[in-house]
Amino acid sequence: MSPADDAHTAEADLLSGAALTSFRLNGQFLAIADRLAEPAGITAAWWQVLGAVLAEPLPVSGIARTMGITRQSVQRIADLLVRHRLAAYEPNPAHRRAKLLAPTAEGRAAIAEIVPGHREFAARLAQELGGAEEFGRVVDALRELSAALDAIEERG
Repeated sequence: MSPADDAHTAEADLLSGAALTSFRLNGQFLAIADRLAEPAGITAAWWQVLGAVLAEPLPVSGIARTMGITRQSVQRIADLLVRHRLAAYEPNPAHRRAKLLAPTAEGRAAIAEIVPGHREFAARLAQELGGAEEFGRVVDALRELSAALDAIEERG
């Protein structure tokens, strides 16, 4: 095996390690989010979609892009949120057919119920990582990895 083959094998191993770690992290974050959201009577997925529209109403396609999941998945959750009166569809001045999803007062109250547990868990995690500065470094590394994957996908 040539040194180039060794480098490619090492890089392939790194890719596999990054992917497997990301899959594990995803599962861990979803389990934690479900535990944090449970007292508010919502799921992690509902929290994720509601959280995406707290600052401003968005169309389902915009939420899906932001979250990196399919439009169909977001549509299903958005419809459930509307059915449970945690969100509502509003007219979209930019696109007549693509309504905007916005949280209702009940939806905002559910998110507010999660905030104390979320803050407490964030503090525990920061402490486990050695402080807020190290936590920030970890988040920066994850964003860098995500941006690199986006760049590769965009170039095809």
